[in-house]
Amino acid sequence: MRPATPETINAIPMLQSLGIHLCESGPDFAVMEVVVDERHANYFGGVHGGLLATLADTVCFFPEPLLPAGRLVTTSNLSLNYLKAPALGSRLTARSQIEHLGRRTVSLSIKIMADDVCLVHGTATLIVLKEPETL
Repeated sequence: MRPATPETINAIPMLQSLGIHLCESGPDFAVMEVVVDERHANYFGGVHGGLLATLADTVCFFPEPLLPAGRLVTTSNLSLNYLKAPALGSRLTARSQIEHLGRRTVSLSIKIMADDVCLVHGTATLIVLKEPETL
C-alpha cells in the first residue's frame, strides 16, 4: 500500500465529483470540507443524508497514522447522529479524531459542522487490513 498524499486523496474521482477535499491531516485527526450545492440535493430539495455519511466515513481514513502512513483500513462500523440539516450553500467541515489506534482496529469520533453549529456527530470503527511497510 502506497502512502496517501493530499494530492492523491483530493484526486479520488468520487470525492472530486462530490466536491469533497482534504484540508488537513494531523497525528490523530483529519479535516475535510465540502460546499453544499444542487448536486447534493435530495428529492425534497434538502441536502441528501448520503453526502453527510460519505463525508463522515471518508474523513476517518486520513489521519496521518492511517492511509497517509500506508496503513490499509476498511470501515466495519459507522454510527451517525443527524442533529440538523445543512442548507444549500453551507460549507461543511468534517473532523475525525482517533480515539484508539490498535493493531487490528481503529476507533474514531466524528463531527460535521457548518459555521459553529454541529450538524452530525458519530463514531467509526475501522479494521486494519495491513500495517504500513517498514523501511
